[in-house]
Amino acid sequence: MNSNFLFYIGAGLIGAFWLSRFLKMKKNRQRVPQLLNQGAVILDVRTPAEYRQGSHPKSINIPLDELSGRFEELSKDKPVILCCASGARSSQAESLLRAKGYDQVLNVGPWRNTLTN
Repeated sequence: MNSNFLFYIGAGLIGAFWLSRFLKMKKNRQRVPQLLNQGAVILDVRTPAEYRQGSHPKSINIPLDELSGRFEELSKDKPVILCCASGARSSQAESLLRAKGYDQVLNVGPWRNTLTN
């Protein structure tokens, strides 16, 4: 196959991946106010230093590397809104929570997506 063809196919696939991720985060962000009205908890999985630099005023901070030992701090009866700096760590946290039986989990990506105004 022509190497230019493969390059464009690869670039298109990467672009499609990032576009789908962006659209999913945007859709999830729109659900934040409704979930907060239902008693959702905003869980920020960044480091404490990152968290101190800015966070949602009602969020709690459990760094991703501590989450496995702190599940009991989260109720399975309330929605959990996950955030971090970019969406990578909150995606990992989503997988951990779902594996532990949390089914009301929403990853909004960057913590600023938790701000509704």
